[in-house]
Amino acid sequence: MKEKFEKLISLREEAKLGGGQERIDKQHKKKKLTARERVHLLLDDGTFEEIGMFVQHRSHDFGMEKQVFLGDGVVTGYGNVDGRLVYVFAQDFTVFGGSLSETYAEKICKVMDMAMKNGAPVIGLNDSGGARIQEGVRSLGGYADIFYRNTLASGVVPQISAIMGPCAGGAVYSPAITDFTIMVEQTSYMFVTGPNVVKTVTNEEVSSEELGGAQTHATKSGVTHFTASNDLDCIQQVKRLLSYMPQNCEEKTEPLRYELGDETRPLLDAIIPESANQPYDIREVINELCDKDSFYEVHKDFAENIVVGFSRIAGRSVGIVANQPISLAGVLDVESSKKAARFVRFCDCFNIPLLVLVDVPGFLPGTDQEWNAIITNGAKLLFAFSEATVPRISVITRKAYGGAYDVMNSKHIGSDLNYAWPSAEIAVMGAKGASEIIFKNEIRNSDNPEEKLIEKEAEYANTFANPYKAASRGFVDEVIIPSDTRIKLIKGFSMLENKVDQLPKKKHSNIPL
Repeated sequence: MKEKFEKLISLREEAKLGGGQERIDKQHKKKKLTARERVHLLLDDGTFEEIGMFVQHRSHDFGMEKQVFLGDGVVTGYGNVDGRLVYVFAQDFTVFGGSLSETYAEKICKVMDMAMKNGAPVIGLNDSGGARIQEGVRSLGGYADIFYRNTLASGVVPQISAIMGPCAGGAVYSPAITDFTIMVEQTSYMFVTGPNVVKTVTNEEVSSEELGGAQTHATKSGVTHFTASNDLDCIQQVKRLLSYMPQNCEEKTEPLRYELGDETRPLLDAIIPESANQPYDIREVINELCDKDSFYEVHKDFAENIVVGFSRIAGRSVGIVANQPISLAGVLDVESSKKAARFVRFCDCFNIPLLVLVDVPGFLPGTDQEWNAIITNGAKLLFAFSEATVPRISVITRKAYGGAYDVMNSKHIGSDLNYAWPSAEIAVMGAKGASEIIFKNEIRNSDNPEEKLIEKEAEYANTFANPYKAASRGFVDEVIIPSDTRIKLIKGFSMLENKVDQLPKKKHSNIPL
């Protein structure tokens, strides 16, 4: 038996070396960790249980039978993050450049199946050159098997993709289906077709970083939700992200222990500028309403006219959607609508309550917006809020104009509690534009049209540019002093904790994609 034990130990050590020490050293020279190092950083000490350590590829073409590595280029298994079960796969670039084979895909599919059966998140640590071309269609079929499971798992368990190296071709579609993507700056990239193909087809010259690097996808495409400065930062962000989520769609987030004190926030009373056209940073409002240092912004550098992210209020995890007045005055446009809609749907999938902060002058006008389908893209956000059954609270801080008032979690589309600050203006449009339409003839026929416009503008503002008309109809539940907002939210979310809301029976809805 001793020899058999020794053989097992020897095989384990061989598997842990992946593609060998020389390739591990090359990985380190690129300022990248190995697959196993990443897994051990992610999981609590001593909790990792590996599955499929001795799996080998089955290919005999192109001399592949002479190149066999235990584990076949991906490390898979389960363990704990902060005491909670997760499933993980980490692609090993030291083995065939992390390229995916038939057996490699089977290993990933196995842990994904287990995650769905046992109700725990899946974390993918991606670092791969793509399909293993020596295996042809078998490798492509392996990708499709993974995509299918990504789709089945969507809305069942959280799925997080960390891009810690190359991710190209068909490989990009697995992260695209998952809930959140984190890319490491300078060492990761994502694209369907690489720079060489782009040059051949379009004659454009572009680097991998420019085409599909972390900053490109964080600012231009919105493909990545977060960027990280290095592998360690990436792993820490994965852990932080997990802390705001439940294990699966059947659970709720566990509120952290929080001792209530004086929950008034006097700074909020002076945060709205006197001028209706003067901007302010909605993040300042968020930080006053939420527990200290708890706000974790998602898609920070993309579609900056809306802010979304996770936070905690009295220890309770909440998702926040907020118009951002310092960017395009907080208007809704194509990209901000898609960004917020996707976030709302994630929160609704996993029972995370929603706080919506409203300061929106409307939808962005122009041919660019209309030709890029602001109608159907704006409808995505409307649809997402309307379909959400989680506790939903809105606070109108200033402007809520036109159709954007409806879309931003209004009472009419199912919001549970709607508050407004005294500075709120709820109307079809701004006072000047409305006056020019309603009092057009009166202004035109007056002796001093400019003076008459100012007079009528003030008249309209006194009538509609306030929250009281909406409150009189019950569209706003209460007009509140801003400094009291936090305690109102604590009480409101506590009251809504056991909310039950059933959508009509259907196979599934048909959101305007």
